[in-house]
Amino acid sequence: MNYFIKGATLVNEGQTFVASVFVKDGKIAKIVRESEAPEPVEGPVDAETAFRQAQRLSTQVIEAQGKYLIPGIIDEHVHFREPGLTHKADIYTESRAAVAGGVTSFMDMPNTMPQTTTQELLQQKFDLAAEKSLANYSFYLGATNDNLSEVVKTDPKTVCGIKLFMGSSTGNMLVDQNEVLVRLFRESPCLIAAHCEDEATIHASTVRFKDLVNKGEETPDAGIHPFIRTAEACYRSSSKAVDMAEKFGARLHVLHISTQKELSLFRNDIPLKDKKITAETCPHYLWFDEHDYERKSFVIKCNPAIKSHRDKEALLQALRNGLIDTIGTDHAPHLKSEKFTDDYFTSKSGFPSIQHSLDIMLEATNRDLPLLVQLMCHNPSILYRIDRRGFIREGYHADLALVDLNVSHWISDKDEYSKCGWTPYDGIQSHSKVTHTFVNGNLVFENGVHYEKDKGMRLIFDR
Repeated sequence: MNYFIKGATLVNEGQTFVASVFVKDGKIAKIVRESEAPEPVEGPVDAETAFRQAQRLSTQVIEAQGKYLIPGIIDEHVHFREPGLTHKADIYTESRAAVAGGVTSFMDMPNTMPQTTTQELLQQKFDLAAEKSLANYSFYLGATNDNLSEVVKTDPKTVCGIKLFMGSSTGNMLVDQNEVLVRLFRESPCLIAAHCEDEATIHASTVRFKDLVNKGEETPDAGIHPFIRTAEACYRSSSKAVDMAEKFGARLHVLHISTQKELSLFRNDIPLKDKKITAETCPHYLWFDEHDYERKSFVIKCNPAIKSHRDKEALLQALRNGLIDTIGTDHAPHLKSEKFTDDYFTSKSGFPSIQHSLDIMLEATNRDLPLLVQLMCHNPSILYRIDRRGFIREGYHADLALVDLNVSHWISDKDEYSKCGWTPYDGIQSHSKVTHTFVNGNLVFENGVHYEKDKGMRLIFDR
């Protein structure tokens, strides 16, 4: 099916303008500005003639007046839990949640069961996604203390990157041998995406708080999380990763920055395409802060921890000044029974986020859609060097989302598509909504209805 998206307001590459977009054979065939008369289908005609021609070519017309058309969001940081943890999430259910939020491509992490630490296991995940995913996909190979021989086999043209845990988290894939880290930063064939928290600092804080709890001097509620997984733990690990990347010339992307202090490690004086060390943050660090633990409790427990109001405000500013390069969700579903416990030390860290990432970011940035298109669509494409995605350009894959900025709705657990069936953003009012999502030119989501005939494609990288 071809599509003619008529009269939308395009937000793309720093410009906002009214245009119609003709989608043919999975690609963006023509962009017809309202004030222009290019050649949308056959010969030099105006937009209305292009519309009539599109009708003759078995093309479905999408009336998009008053709505905003953006490139499909690229979420570089998700945990879809397959294989091995599919009681809480899987590639099919989480890709449904993704496209409902305008996310057309994702990159999934290796801390599954078994952990994705060999080329064979990596290929098995690609095979699963080819059968099940409604969105485009790639997968990270996980680094460990003893799999460097597998890491160096990674094809940078077909795999998004290497995931490095420099702090333990769900699945505990901690790499803590210095000689392994040196070789990894020296020999990795592609981008290293790092989870940075200093394990010794976290361990010392954990021992101290357990002792206080046992003495009855501290209550083990969610509010202690940023005092165990501290800002200092983040900075020590992030600074070590940056130092090693600079020393060995590695391409490093530090994930889920949560503190003001870490921002000093990054630069904003060179173009993103030329940066070798970059930073990501997540919607929850830009929406919640330490005051929300009393109200939300273990619902917002995640690694790294959500920290202070000052950290949140600094991160919001960093979106605008170029110290933060991308926004990924760290979408990490757990069952309610795994989260809502009475014990801090047994409650799982992480939560679903992908379906509502654009909603929350629009609220957090006062509806600055051009900024979010840069951070959530353009920049991931530039940073990972993704082939022909992340922009609305003729000849590019037609990964697109239509957004209505004139509709209000309440985010609710009952509307959550993630298999786990809940969201930390339950009860928040959003003043926007994704109405249509196109993946490779296929309409996969429309006003609450999924179309599941067509599957996503494997991402390819220009490296």
